Amino acid sequence: MSILVYTESENGKLKKAALEVVSYAKAVADQMGTSVTAVAVNADNVESLGNYGASKVLLVKDDSLKDFNAKKYATVVAEAAKNEAAKVVVVSSSADSKYLAPLLAVNLEAGYVSNVIAAPSNVEPFTVKRSAFTNKAFANVEITTDVKIVGLSNNSYGLVESGGNASVEDFSPSIPESGVSVESVDKATDKVSIADAEIVVSGGRGLKGPENWGMIEELADVLGAATACSKPVSDLGWRPHSEHVGQTGKPVASNLYIAVGISGAIQHLAGINSSKVKVVINTDAEAPFFKAADYGVVGDAFEVVPQLIEKLKAFKASNA
Repeated sequence: MSILVYTESENGKLKKAALEVVSYAKAVADQMGTSVTAVAVNADNVESLGNYGASKVLLVKDDSLKDFNAKKYATVVAEAAKNEAAKVVVVSSSADSKYLAPLLAVNLEAGYVSNVIAAPSNVEPFTVKRSAFTNKAFANVEITTDVKIVGLSNNSYGLVESGGNASVEDFSPSIPESGVSVESVDKATDKVSIADAEIVVSGGRGLKGPENWGMIEELADVLGAATACSKPVSDLGWRPHSEHVGQTGKPVASNLYIAVGISGAIQHLAGINSSKVKVVINTDAEAPFFKAADYGVVGDAFEVVPQLIEKLKAFKASNA
């Protein structure tokens, strides 16, 4: 019996979330006195998962799995779980995994808890802590089913290197037909993806137009951050919808979230509440975002951001 982990990848490259779920699974495995087996689909360099706690990697190579399909992927992970007699399956909290996990739960007759933020406080009974009410509260939940599925909240556990080695085995599960076909996929071209970003720099209507987005991109470049935007900005066509963050867009769980010219509508705040440190720059001292932010600057973004960029560049140069 081992802990099974579904590790996500894109264009053959393992995502940061894959390393985090393996790190988490290793902590659970240590508590339960077992090992970690990872499932990877069309991924490269999967041996590196051993450095984060995986003892074995089941590598699936199949062109029919080139594009994510929840039904197919759920079948792959379920078959791996059954083969490994896994009692605990760990997935991330990405959009793909949130789509996959309920189907996987049905297949394995398993209990599923999403938004988990910490290692189990107890394994008998199996009890995990999750965020609730858009991260305004926490709940300790017991999973009483024989098989348990844990959805780990992004950036909640971190990456923990253990220095181990993972053996790699080819895995050829039976893959069902699907009534869903992918016609095309449009991907964001950010240097850093919002889902994996440690830092996110986001802009709102306070920037007055798409022609002023250069300073957001420059600040993000200096910080090694991803760029994002509020819903009105994407609705106006200033930025692509792939950058829209919030309750109706992409959720953000970065270590640092910088909001420039964003007032802080409740839907936006609900989507970024998991971020550890929130900074707002806005001319309106009464903007709702200031109540949710850890740090706030009341000022004109067109004056504050260029100065911030200049100071950060000077700081980086002095520490080079």
